[in-house]
Amino acid sequence: MVDTTRSAAPTTGTSLKGSVGVAGIVFLVIAAAAPLTAVAGSLPVMVAIGNGAGAPLAYVVAAAVLLVFSVGYAAMSSEVTDTGAFYAYVTQGLGRSPGLGAAALALLAYTTIQAAIYGLAASTLRDVVLRFGGPDLPWWLWAVVLLGVVALLGYRSIDLGARVLGFLLVAEIALIVLLSVAVLARGGAHGVDAASFTPSAFLSGSPGIALMFAIGSFVGFEATAIYGEEARDPRRTVPVATYVAVATIGVLYAVASWAVVLAFGSAEVQAAAQVDPAGLTFVAASTFLGGTAADVMMVMLVTSLFAALLAFHNAIARYAFALARAGYAPRRLMEVHPRHGSPHAGSLVQTASAVVLVGVFALAGADPVLELFTWMAGVSIVAILAVMVLTSVAIIAYFRSVGSGRTLWHTTVAPVLGTLGLVGITVLVIANFTTLIGGSRVLAIAFLALVAATFLGGTAVGRWRRPARRSA
Repeated sequence: MVDTTRSAAPTTGTSLKGSVGVAGIVFLVIAAAAPLTAVAGSLPVMVAIGNGAGAPLAYVVAAAVLLVFSVGYAAMSSEVTDTGAFYAYVTQGLGRSPGLGAAALALLAYTTIQAAIYGLAASTLRDVVLRFGGPDLPWWLWAVVLLGVVALLGYRSIDLGARVLGFLLVAEIALIVLLSVAVLARGGAHGVDAASFTPSAFLSGSPGIALMFAIGSFVGFEATAIYGEEARDPRRTVPVATYVAVATIGVLYAVASWAVVLAFGSAEVQAAAQVDPAGLTFVAASTFLGGTAADVMMVMLVTSLFAALLAFHNAIARYAFALARAGYAPRRLMEVHPRHGSPHAGSLVQTASAVVLVGVFALAGADPVLELFTWMAGVSIVAILAVMVLTSVAIIAYFRSVGSGRTLWHTTVAPVLGTLGLVGITVLVIANFTTLIGGSRVLAIAFLALVAATFLGGTAVGRWRRPARRSA
């Protein structure tokens, strides 16, 4: 039976506190998307092994699908306010068992993407330190430093985290916009053209790989609803923040990636990316903004990755809080800090889990980028897509069950279209999954099996275990 309670608001003493507004939530979501990481990290790979100059249109397609999905998602956020977000929505629409399956998938997705970013961030930080004459220290030591800072900020109020991310994000976006303006103003390498946005360019090469990286660049999108309880006016803040965040990320990625393509030329950019994928965006920055700007961009890439780490840390801690409050996780995890109003116990557990996962790769002598980052990012993309498909179906079921004063577009048409779009992208991702995680078919099957087992394990808990009783 579907629980049609309109709000999962807890009793006094188990509510998160905060006064974050639309801008703060948008900052948290875009920070998780890590714009500079997408432009300097994902884009060169999309161009090199994906669809070349057609990569910018992949961002447009991904944003369009997510905007359609956001229609039902935003409508649902006005009906149900809960820090569990996807988990809460699937529970409301499809029932307890699928809801816990979705929660398990979400925890897997965010835990693995955060571990992946720790690998990339630590490796990047090591390179930056070496570039400026610092000591050559192992990557895992830099990961420990990052873990400590993230743990400190994650333990505190969400308002503090939003302010830190806001400052870093403004600088990051400013640099991306500056590069885009410089390339377009100077006409790129061979003039400005719109070849990147033509169907022929998009369908060339392997568009599935480009879409896979494009949708991965939006991971963290759910955060608009995760912070609903800590928003000043969740019924207004969450829907507005959702649309603003997805549209902003989509436009920023599309324009910035187009500028990088033009910096080399639509016909030449794929060859340049294949020769030096890691340096593609930095070469563009050096050419059109100067060598100093390229150095600044390297430093800003570290802060971009740090912002994403903090955003995902906050998301995971709040999922643990939501599950504990519902009675499916230890009661300690639903404790709210008396001064900071944060899920501090969940934050500490999240830090410990990150230490364990990153530590396993470090002890195994794994490469922080080619193995830790690539493998864990691949698992995360598949898991989060599965959660989003479940959520979209749950939104349709919820509004059919309880009714609403909203239009058919909000409650049925847009969610159905969003579901179809997400299913299509998921099929493309799975078809190209072996490429995403480095070419090992055995490893690809093992990771996909892990995603499936996680969902089935969550649904089994929902079916066979009653939530623990908790005092009011």
